[in-house]
Amino acid sequence: MKRIMIIAGFISLALLFSTLSLSAAALPVNEEAAGREELNVKEMILHHLADTYEWQIVSNGTKELTLPLPVILYSKHTGWHFFLSSRLSHGESSYQGFRIGAEGKYAGKIVEIASGGEDVTRPLDLSLTKNAASLLFSSLLLMLLILGVARAISRDPLKPQKGFAGMMEMFVVMLQEELIRPAVGKDYARYTPYLLTLFFFILINNLIGLIPLFPGGANVTGNIAVTMVLAITTFLVVNCTGSKEYYKEIFWPDVPVWLKVPFPLMPLIEVVGLFTKPFALMIRLFANIMAGHAIVLGLTSLVFISVSLGSAINASMTAASVLFTVFIDFVELLVAFIQAYVFTLLSAVFIGLARVEAHPPVSSESAHQAE
Repeated sequence: MKRIMIIAGFISLALLFSTLSLSAAALPVNEEAAGREELNVKEMILHHLADTYEWQIVSNGTKELTLPLPVILYSKHTGWHFFLSSRLSHGESSYQGFRIGAEGKYAGKIVEIASGGEDVTRPLDLSLTKNAASLLFSSLLLMLLILGVARAISRDPLKPQKGFAGMMEMFVVMLQEELIRPAVGKDYARYTPYLLTLFFFILINNLIGLIPLFPGGANVTGNIAVTMVLAITTFLVVNCTGSKEYYKEIFWPDVPVWLKVPFPLMPLIEVVGLFTKPFALMIRLFANIMAGHAIVLGLTSLVFISVSLGSAINASMTAASVLFTVFIDFVELLVAFIQAYVFTLLSAVFIGLARVEAHPPVSSESAHQAE
């Protein structure tokens, strides 16, 4: 019990420090501009949720220390270009005919400046952005953790594990016995590696995204491109390993013939259902994680919105902002686990539905015995 209290206290201090760090990061870089203009909450939230070509390490409100990331571009006119993002600053400078768009549909994206200096086009952009770099970091971290646990267990498989290895073993057994086996069925062992990878990949990215300090803070699972790839992967696993009975139920379901011929109403509905399932997976994870980040940023912005209302109100709003933000951070820790669990659960359910087998015909003797 004492150890649990120590861990809870450590997490509370970490979340409080994270909240204060996030508040500092939300401060305008230019103090004079801060005195003249009020904080644009919408712009601040969208800026923190958006992907960038550099990774902010620390900021004290006036100066920023960032990690430049490699920019890889292909232009139809000038070919391939390779350089660091430090060559570009948002909407202020250009390099090799490229700059970062400040407004319009290409805002925040690298665009190519035409010879006249007015028209801009979007080149093929294969740059390593903050979300992509965070995804690579979390994947490497996950592999190191899992390989370390596997090495610890392989030394003495029959010995109960302690510490982190024991906790991971508990998670794996729980997911396999209480989630994967009941949802998938008898072929569960075939899909266990994929579903376990899916769960821990989503979980570690959710947790890292809650840390506003480097190398955390990236909105990876709150990026719809990432959740789309995860949903497409599940879609391929489900439909590339589906049984014959599964496809029979899609293209020739057991319904009255007039619902299938001459107009294939029910088969059409079933085909649409193939795509609505991964779409729901994609939107659920994306919306929940992005909404959590937006709520934390919105609560943090209360500190700056109430500055013009006087010291007393600002002090009370600051205290309320910190308390509510820490509370939401605790909720987000729970949401990080729940969303990873739900995504894995639904993927397992969809796989189990695709592994359906034909029911054996009921003989007259069996029917008579049943009566």
